[in-house]
Amino acid sequence: MELLDFHPGGYRFIKVEGVFQFSSGVAAAPGFALERVRFARPVPLAEGFAAAERYLAAIGRPTTAFAACELRSSAPFTEQGFVDFNRVYVKTLERWGLYADGVNPVARTNVCPAYDKPEVPSLHAFSYTVESDSPHPTFVLAGNAECAQGPGEYRDSIVRRGETSIDAMRDKLRFVRAEQEERLRVLGLQWSHVLSTQAYTLHEVGPLLREEIFAYGAGTGAVTWHLASPPVVDCEFEMDARTVLREILL
Repeated sequence: MELLDFHPGGYRFIKVEGVFQFSSGVAAAPGFALERVRFARPVPLAEGFAAAERYLAAIGRPTTAFAACELRSSAPFTEQGFVDFNRVYVKTLERWGLYADGVNPVARTNVCPAYDKPEVPSLHAFSYTVESDSPHPTFVLAGNAECAQGPGEYRDSIVRRGETSIDAMRDKLRFVRAEQEERLRVLGLQWSHVLSTQAYTLHEVGPLLREEIFAYGAGTGAVTWHLASPPVVDCEFEMDARTVLREILL
């Protein structure tokens, strides 16, 4: 992992070699803070991007201030389907001055709800920077499932692929938690800075959240469990985390 500055947006981001579709996390640079907008209902991606662009223009922020987004999809992608989707997804970021030469500063979570599924990939929420003198660190960690980030296929590194027993889910959760913790470390942060943690899985993990998140100290703010699956076939558990200055409903 490498921490890079994205000066046009007023934030820093975690770059992982071989990953073009998103960064592993973002943190506001000094003099800036991250805010989050959530749509009342997920909006089809093209419409959502257009709404985000209008919103940023209305508050006097450039499109390069766009720092993170949360997507909702109807069902997990195959490996190739995910690559194809991501190639289309980054075109808007490229037009906005965010994505270039395979480097993408924008963090992202993309999950598939069990209920009330969108018909097409949709934008659920996005985060952006504003000028601020707030003393609190603000940041968004991208979602990650129980597999390695980087070149190669996800399925080759999925922890206990095909298993969903409580013991297997514990191993998956521990892997994901360790990855989130490493991202915090790279950003110069720790779990005590996190105000909102999200867990995404279709499987019963209530006891595991108590034992492996709260008791571990990774739930100091709040943990929200979404009945949703990660975006790639055979992945079973995903997590992300954030602390933002303000949240707005659009």
